Amino acid sequence: MFRKRLTIALAVLAAAAVLECVVALWAVGVADGQVKRGRVASDILVGFIQLSADKQRLRTWVSQAQLDAGADPAQREGLLADMREALDRLGILSQKAIDLDIGMQTRPEHLERQDALEVLGKSLDNLERTIANVRPLPPGTDAQAAWDALTDVFEISEGRNLRTLIAESIARESAAVVRERKAADSTLLWTRLIWMAAAATLAVAALLLAAYFTRALRRPLDQLTEGAQALQRGQLAYRIPASGADEFTVVARSVNAMAAELAVHREHEAQARHRLEELVHARTAELQNALEVLQQVDARRRQLFADISHELRTPTTAIRGEAEITLRGRDKPPEDYKSTLQRIVDISRQLTVVIDDLLTMARSDTDTLSLDRRPIDLSEPLAEALAQAQAVAHERHIAVVSDPVCAGDLPVIGDATRLRQILMLLLDNAVRYSRPGSTVRARASLVQNDSDAACAQVQVIDQGIGIAPEDLPRVFERNFRSDAARRHRADGTGLGLSIGRALARAHGGEIVIESELGHGTTVTLRLPLAQTAIMQEASE
Repeated sequence: MFRKRLTIALAVLAAAAVLECVVALWAVGVADGQVKRGRVASDILVGFIQLSADKQRLRTWVSQAQLDAGADPAQREGLLADMREALDRLGILSQKAIDLDIGMQTRPEHLERQDALEVLGKSLDNLERTIANVRPLPPGTDAQAAWDALTDVFEISEGRNLRTLIAESIARESAAVVRERKAADSTLLWTRLIWMAAAATLAVAALLLAAYFTRALRRPLDQLTEGAQALQRGQLAYRIPASGADEFTVVARSVNAMAAELAVHREHEAQARHRLEELVHARTAELQNALEVLQQVDARRRQLFADISHELRTPTTAIRGEAEITLRGRDKPPEDYKSTLQRIVDISRQLTVVIDDLLTMARSDTDTLSLDRRPIDLSEPLAEALAQAQAVAHERHIAVVSDPVCAGDLPVIGDATRLRQILMLLLDNAVRYSRPGSTVRARASLVQNDSDAACAQVQVIDQGIGIAPEDLPRVFERNFRSDAARRHRADGTGLGLSIGRALARAHGGEIVIESELGHGTTVTLRLPLAQTAIMQEASE
């Protein structure tokens, strides 16, 4: 229904537009003809005026020649050529004017123009022959007779006065130019009026049709829009009113059927999605549990390998160093061999403890390290650690020295093996990150801690690569190594300080690091004295 009415309306508008185009093309053709006729009339008028001016200049030239006033023959030829060209052009324009008037009433001015051009052509031929051999007038010649003869040549042809003929032609062509301009203006005016009327008619018709169809389509379109918005909001129970027999009713019924089908599919989808979510949730929980177990196992494995790599390197290096130093050079007294073997035994015991610790760490008990706590002098494990470190430092051409410590000055309660392990870790780090030819110094003393309690302090001072300020807060993190440390030694694991700090805290102490990049590092181990440690345990 709407389709038929819309088709008729569009067909009417299209026919009106085509008719307007036809009328416009016809009007443009008429106006173009008028403009062309006006242009030709204007060109003819210009031609006659130019011909008259050239004729007058030629007469002046003849007068100069008769008076022997220096007339140039080339000027004569140029003027004759210009007049001949002007007559030829006037002939062409005259024929073009006749052609433009075909189908119209033949105007007398065309015949008069052709007659004038014919007379002027013969006059030009006669004039060209007459002045071809013009010579200066001999003395005593009657000037009036000469002027009259010249006048007859220039002004009379075929018994007609050329001056009057040209003047009449100019007047006639001027009138034609005015007439054609008026006709062109009139044609453009009514052409404009036709276009305006046609455009206004089409605009009014379009507005009327638009108003009609807008009013007719508003209600069904509003109903379809409201239904589409309801479906977009998920209201699949909404139904569009479908009363009538037009195209919109058909669309409304199709949309209602689609909504009903979507509602059924949504219900089935919701049920399937609910079952799938339950399955996914259960499977995800299983996978999450399995992943956590695998991550824990992998973390333990990687941590175990890292700890083994670090903890076994230092004792084995010390054993090799002791053996190489003892075997180097001449035979030594048995006491030297016994002393070396004793140190190797002590290091092997330490290695056994380390292996036990690593096995404990592998069983996820890394924070529980057994300590054999008893009163000892800190100078004893310090001396043993220095002896081991010197063996390692000898290979790197680094000197390890210690300030003298009196026996019994540093009484602490702790595990001698663990304390030697801590001190060896600090000395080993100092040796590893020192430059060849430098010195690592150990210094032990009694100091007051922040709580004004006496404590034993051991400082390991090196002249190595140092630590950047931004890296100091992270040096105790497991597996952390600064860029400078990686560049100096690529084989580290970043576990030494982490293990050493854990052991120091297990003894109630602390490790503090001060460093300047490029100038060395000072590592300070502080442990409570034996009496202080006993009082702390009693208070706990």
